[in-house]
Amino acid sequence: MERMTVTVGESRSGFRVPLIDITPYIAGGSAADKAVVAAQIDDAASSVGFMQIVGHEIPSAVIDEFTAVLDDFFALPLDQKKAYRTPPEINRGYAPPKSESLSLSLGVESANRMNDFFEAYNVGVEAKEYPDLELPDDQYADNTWPQVDHFEAAVSTYFAEARRVAHTLTKIFADALDLPSDFFDGYTDHSLDVLRMNNYALPPGEVELDGELTGMGEHTDYGIVTVLWADQVRGLQVLDGNGQWHDVAPEDGALLINLGDLMARWTNERWMSTLHRVKPPIVDGSIERRRSAAYFHDGNIDATISTLPSCVGAGSRYSPITVGEHIGAKLAGSRAGQANPYAKREAARVQRAMQRGLGQQ
Repeated sequence: MERMTVTVGESRSGFRVPLIDITPYIAGGSAADKAVVAAQIDDAASSVGFMQIVGHEIPSAVIDEFTAVLDDFFALPLDQKKAYRTPPEINRGYAPPKSESLSLSLGVESANRMNDFFEAYNVGVEAKEYPDLELPDDQYADNTWPQVDHFEAAVSTYFAEARRVAHTLTKIFADALDLPSDFFDGYTDHSLDVLRMNNYALPPGEVELDGELTGMGEHTDYGIVTVLWADQVRGLQVLDGNGQWHDVAPEDGALLINLGDLMARWTNERWMSTLHRVKPPIVDGSIERRRSAAYFHDGNIDATISTLPSCVGAGSRYSPITVGEHIGAKLAGSRAGQANPYAKREAARVQRAMQRGLGQQ
């Protein structure tokens, strides 16, 4: 059959983010067609850690309604939006500009300590969705819904679609890693999932950059996999293995997919949790509007992540850790500014990559 991967976003250095059609998994394709997709996912996860997918079948009307209510909320006055803030340990509600530093989730402090220039709104899975389980109210907190017309309905509909795509991806992951097709089900049947809606909050117009302004600081994602809808506006950058940053933007109708630290742990770094950041979306000296929405599929809070037997090789690089311990330490870093005691290997990997980019040893 014809290969379904093309390369997009290729830089002068040859950096590529593959575009993969997952239709065989969505529409009940043949085993042979699914095997091609799984192989493409394995290659992208091993070489880049980022990919783009089409064939996900999220209706365009759902995305249009979703982005419309995001615009309505972020257009509110700042004081009105701040009414929906929650404590740092509750990963819900509104986060104003300069209230977070995502580089601290890795234990890597920014040299100038400047917090990130984005605002966000978070919703997630609630404990009451699983009445038979005793789930912690702080991690599976109730959602806070702003008084914006159709916001809850439109966001909830998109949330359900993104969740469906995330679970489809873990089935592809199982095939790609030669695991039973339902391997990840027991780790994700009450997954600690969060949808983060982002708005890059610099006012529109002309700007003079000082070289340090950051839309969202360098970080790796925390969980299993991230399903990202984003505007086709420059800003998202991915760090390659040589320490070079590359612009990444989605093709028409595509979702960006990247792996989180838990998947890197599971696979003993066979698959990559890739460092990325967002620079202010500035073109020819003028700020452009940029929005994104990241669905973080993080796994069950009580699940223990240990290196897959097929990936141990000469030994595991990571000690077992629960999803709750890992995610809690990450959030304490980004939202509360606390050092992450579990990220030493991730931080060292990040620092080595960045040093290579600076020509250091």
